[in-house]
Amino acid sequence: MTSWPVHATITGPIVMIGFGSIGKGTLPLIERHFHYDKSRFVVVDPDDRDRALLDQRQIGFVHQAVTRENYRELLTPLLTKGGGQGFCVNLSVDTSSLELMEFCREIGVLYIDTVVEPWPGFYFNNAGGNAARTNYALRETVLAAKAKSPGGPTAVSCCGANPGMVSWFVKQALLNLAADMKLDVAEPKSRAEWGALMRQVGVKGIHIAERDTQRAKHPKPMGVFVNTWSVEGFLSEGMQPAELGWGTHETWMPENGRTHEAGCGAAIYLEQPGANTRVRSWCPTPGPQYGFLVTHNESISIADYFTVREGGKAVYRPTCHYAYHPANDAVLSLHEMFGNGGTMQTEHHILGEAEIVDGIDELGVLLYGHGRNAYWYGSQLSVEETRAIAPYQNATGLQVTSAVLAGIVWALENPKAGIVEADEMDHKRCLEVQLPYLGPVNGFYTDWTPLKDRGKLFAEDLDQTDPWQFRNILVR
Repeated sequence: MTSWPVHATITGPIVMIGFGSIGKGTLPLIERHFHYDKSRFVVVDPDDRDRALLDQRQIGFVHQAVTRENYRELLTPLLTKGGGQGFCVNLSVDTSSLELMEFCREIGVLYIDTVVEPWPGFYFNNAGGNAARTNYALRETVLAAKAKSPGGPTAVSCCGANPGMVSWFVKQALLNLAADMKLDVAEPKSRAEWGALMRQVGVKGIHIAERDTQRAKHPKPMGVFVNTWSVEGFLSEGMQPAELGWGTHETWMPENGRTHEAGCGAAIYLEQPGANTRVRSWCPTPGPQYGFLVTHNESISIADYFTVREGGKAVYRPTCHYAYHPANDAVLSLHEMFGNGGTMQTEHHILGEAEIVDGIDELGVLLYGHGRNAYWYGSQLSVEETRAIAPYQNATGLQVTSAVLAGIVWALENPKAGIVEADEMDHKRCLEVQLPYLGPVNGFYTDWTPLKDRGKLFAEDLDQTDPWQFRNILVR
C-alpha cells in the first residue's frame, strides 16, 4: 500500500511497556494508523539496546522495569499526563497483566496485552503443583476480575496472533464451512449462537496449526536458543504443562491428564511440559506434520466460548489446542535444552528480518471432524512480504503486531466494553484492520486424518472408530 488509513485518534498518552521484538514491530504500526500526541508517547523497558529507534523519533523512554512495587507510582503520571484517555500497550514479560489492566481501568485508561502474564516467578514455581501454574489458572483470574467489575474502560486480554487473531480466524473459518456445506444459517450474533453453529456444522476439534519455515543465513550455534520471536516467552509457556480445551466427543484421556477442580471446566492439562509434547496435525505447505502442544490461552478460551450447555451441563464442546512447529532452529534449540535435562541455554537470540534467507509463518486454524473432514484457514505470510510492508520484524512478529493494531482500533471504537477476550470481539472488523499485514489468507480442505498411514510396520493403540480422538493425535 502506498498510503495507510488512519483508523482513530488516541486522545491521551500512549505508554508501551516492553520494547522487545513485538514492541519494536508495533511502533511503526501505531505511527501509521493513529493520530496522537507524540510528546506523550513513552516506552518503558529495563533494556535500552534499541533506544536509538525512539530517540530518533523523539519518543520518550523510561529505562526501568515495571514491578509489583513501583507500577502505580511509575505509570500513573505517564498515563494521565495532559488529559484525554490514555492507552497502555503492554508487550512485556514479567509484569502482571491482571494487576496492570485493573489499574488502568481504575484510572480510566484503555489497555491491551498479548498474554495473561504474571509477575516473575510464576512459570517455574511448582510449590502449588502444576495446576496452579497453568494458563487455565491465569485465565480464571481475569475472568474473576471481569465478573466482579463488568463494563467500564476496555481492557483487551490476550490479543496477539495466538491468542488473538486465531479466534477471529475460527469464526471466519466456521462461516466458510457452513457456506460450503450449503447450510442456510444466519451469521451468529451471540456467543450461544456461535456455539450452536459450530455444533450444527459438526466440528469435533480445532488445532491452532502453525508451521514456521523461516531460515537463517547462518546455522544455529551450540548453546544458543534461537527463535523467530521472544525466547523468554517461548520458554516460559513451553515449560508450563501442556494444556488443551477438552471436547465432549473425547472418550480417552492420557494417564497423566488432569482436570481442574474449579472454573469454567473447559480444559485439561498434562503432567509434562508442552514444548516436549508432540501432536499430529496438518498445514497446507508441509501437509501432515508434528507440532508441539504448547499451552496457549486460546486453547482454553475458544473451547470455552463455543461450549453449548443445557441445564448447566456442557453438551457440546470442541477440543482445541496449539499444534506448533516452530522454525527449525527453534526445534533444534528445544532438542538441545531437553537433551540437557531441561536446562535452558543462557544465550538467547531472536532472528531479525535481515538474518532470514526466506520462509513463511503459516499460521491458521484446522477445524476437523465435520462432514468435509478438515479445513485449514489462515495466514501464509512470507518474510519477503514482511520486509516490503513493515520494518523491524519478521513474518512471525508481523502476525502478532498487526493483531495488536487491530485490538487497539477495536478498543478505541468500543471504549466501554470492560475486560474482553479476542473471542468476544467483532472478528470482521478486527480482520479488516489486520488483513493488509497478513499476506495470503486462504482456506484449504484436506482428506488427512491422524490415522492416515498408521500401523503399517508397528502396532499402535489407536481408536479406529473415530480418527479425531485425541488418542490418535497425541504422539505417545
